[in-house]
Amino acid sequence: MEGGTPPVRKVMVVADASRESAGALQYALSHVVVEKDELILIHVENPNSWKIPSITSFLRRPSLTSSSATATAAASSEGAQPQQQQRDQVDFLEQMKRVCEVAQPKVRVRTSKVQIMESTNKAAAILSQTEVLRVDLLVIGQRRSLSNVLLGRPGMPLMGTKTADTAEYLIENSKCTCVGVLKKGQNAGYLLNTKTHRNFWLLA
Repeated sequence: MEGGTPPVRKVMVVADASRESAGALQYALSHVVVEKDELILIHVENPNSWKIPSITSFLRRPSLTSSSATATAAASSEGAQPQQQQRDQVDFLEQMKRVCEVAQPKVRVRTSKVQIMESTNKAAAILSQTEVLRVDLLVIGQRRSLSNVLLGRPGMPLMGTKTADTAEYLIENSKCTCVGVLKKGQNAGYLLNTKTHRNFWLLA
């Protein structure tokens, strides 16, 4: 866009109670979203969904934000959980949202929950939401496994088959760009996968 501000982008991060999801969110906050972007945290629930005491422990690292922002995040976390017995009642999705607001205060952050039955495909639900919300970029945490290595190229199995990896299926079939993020250690960087670029190394 000539002589104007860049268009506002919608960036969606698949959020769940895992280190892979936390790593994907760290990548999005530090390398993807910019001022005035909209960040959407989507969580796909099933009847067996669960909560964890504190997702913020996965997200704390000095390089994520400035030192002052990190201190604010820590203070906010402590203030939100003054008593040990209240920890297990905190929604990890709201914790993620608070971390995002501290790390990127000029980025609009919202959460979205989609409930599915166990027989419903998670990838299909996410793809549907990217289209409904007109998402520009989808980010999902990825776990390195033998199936990723063997099946990480075009020609993924159909949705619903047990061998289909959710992240790989989204990378191959999302209409918007999808980035699979594999975090390599606390400060070692990220291994990124898209439909056109595989195993791209990005320093933290």
